[in-house]
Amino acid sequence: MRARLIVATALVVGVSGLVAGQAPRKTRLNPVIELLEQKKPVFGLYAPSNRRGGPPQAGSVAATVQLPQKSPADLAKEAMGYANSDFIFDGSMEGNFERGYGPYAEFVKALGPLGFFTKTPTHRLPHPLVVKAPEIAPDPVKVGAQIGQQLNLGVSGVMFVSVESADEVQKGLAAMRLKSKGGTRGEDVGSAPAQWGLSEAEYKAKADLWPLNPEGELINWTIVESKAGLANVRQIAAVKGIGVLWPGAGTLRGVFSTTDANGQRKTDDAAWEAAIQQVLAACKEFNVPCGYPANANDIEMRMKQGFSVFVMNWGDAGFKTIDIGRKAANR
Repeated sequence: MRARLIVATALVVGVSGLVAGQAPRKTRLNPVIELLEQKKPVFGLYAPSNRRGGPPQAGSVAATVQLPQKSPADLAKEAMGYANSDFIFDGSMEGNFERGYGPYAEFVKALGPLGFFTKTPTHRLPHPLVVKAPEIAPDPVKVGAQIGQQLNLGVSGVMFVSVESADEVQKGLAAMRLKSKGGTRGEDVGSAPAQWGLSEAEYKAKADLWPLNPEGELINWTIVESKAGLANVRQIAAVKGIGVLWPGAGTLRGVFSTTDANGQRKTDDAAWEAAIQQVLAACKEFNVPCGYPANANDIEMRMKQGFSVFVMNWGDAGFKTIDIGRKAANR
């Protein structure tokens, strides 16, 4: 009996020591970063919008009747109503920042009253916002200021598009970091603290770039979608501060397509897939999470290949894709 008690006591002490020696799991403000730190797949959606998939057919009702547009409040309610999305993505400011910024700002403002951040049981952003910035290379100073404007709305992530060099990434990353933290972002942080439910001082303490700052709550996504970018993909992937690297699958399909004599587009599927795998290989070499714009037909395959961050279009097809991905990931 005494021997059993000794063994039992030793087991309790051993287990207690193990638990005491383990650092408690940190709950982050930005759950996307938390998932990446835990090596878990991340699934998110484009924000719902009033954009429609192409012009109406001649003679259809939509061709003669203007369909009602949803208000920012309606779109925000719709976005917050889908709980399985780890983030809300928006690409409307990529091509025309001035046109896209205003409507997006109204959308973000409408998120606040709907519980954009939760105070209990832990303070966090249920659906952090990630946006595309315009291409950096043509005017790094102008785009750097625009990135600051986006962050001042309260977004948690910025995607750099059409990246073709490491220098381009470094200039963009600097624009995401406050001057007080060694970057080029101004110290006026706009409405971001209120959107995060923090004081300005609290926001500035957290609004730094992960993983450069392990305590940072901002994340960068960088997308390679040209032959020039592919040629430099290893140098790009090696830049410290990229949170997720992406092959621009849709754009690359066009890059590796040709037009025949009849005007028909034909994709070189082998070259297109090789480009995707080239970006994935760089992600693996430099230990950077790799993203992909998946659908229900390919998400499981891409997960097995090593992609771990996925963005889908808003709607039933996107919801189905997330369901498949979460089931495959046991999430």
